[in-house]
Amino acid sequence: MIVVTGATGQLGRLVIDALLETVPASSIVAAVRSPEKAADLAARGVVVRQADYTQAETLDSALAGAEKLLLISSSEIGQRVPQHRAVIEAAKRAGIKLIAYTSILRADTSPLGLATEHAQTEALLKASGLPFVLLRNGWYTENYAASVPAALAHGAVLGSAGDGRISSAARIDYAAAAALVMTREHQAGRVYELSGDASYTLTELAAEIARQSGKAVAYQNLPEADYKAALIGFGLPEPVAQLLADSDTGASQGGLLGEGRQLSTLIGRPTTPLAATIAAAVRG
Repeated sequence: MIVVTGATGQLGRLVIDALLETVPASSIVAAVRSPEKAADLAARGVVVRQADYTQAETLDSALAGAEKLLLISSSEIGQRVPQHRAVIEAAKRAGIKLIAYTSILRADTSPLGLATEHAQTEALLKASGLPFVLLRNGWYTENYAASVPAALAHGAVLGSAGDGRISSAARIDYAAAAALVMTREHQAGRVYELSGDASYTLTELAAEIARQSGKAVAYQNLPEADYKAALIGFGLPEPVAQLLADSDTGASQGGLLGEGRQLSTLIGRPTTPLAATIAAAVRG
């Protein structure tokens, strides 16, 4: 059995879709905080189990009888380390034979503040004694595609990335990689640095939005503090605004550039082009 945490999240659902192409539904466990949100997965034959990071007994029951675990990083910034620790400890109790963890590109050297909790989780995995594999995911193109409506409304893409190049890929690409790793042999000990085949600057992103929409859109580079304030002004919670602004600054230092093509090599096809993801966002 393969357990996928965060299975009702944006990445988790795509991973399960990919697993279902080669794995019987009865061998896939969707571990979720709210099982009622996974009714569609249950209808497809996937085993749905409750897994609350703050309730160890739910983690034990979620992992019962499983052989492999895909630990998709928690979305709760600032709470990730204790939550991930709880899952890793439950995996030890369950005798899990392989944990795959969705970390961040070059977590051990990344300039992004976001990398800190990932690096700490990687350290927990190393200390656990369990066999594990690291899926160090680069940026999701959808992180920028989500801002397309605002860019079209205001004629500008805002950011603090300067001329930093970003090698993003679509969530479906990272999901395909995770599913492959979960179904292949001899993955323990591997570290995959995953990113898109091509890179772009936010100036080039703005130009692509303009090309596809037919509207004037330009990139406006801001100091990190000003970009954070703008994001808060758009209604984002302060922690999210801080995360995005810090990540843009990290991008200006090369933190989101990856040139190894490990992702496309792993999934056996090119990663989804920026233009394709932007096209979908422009169409709305």
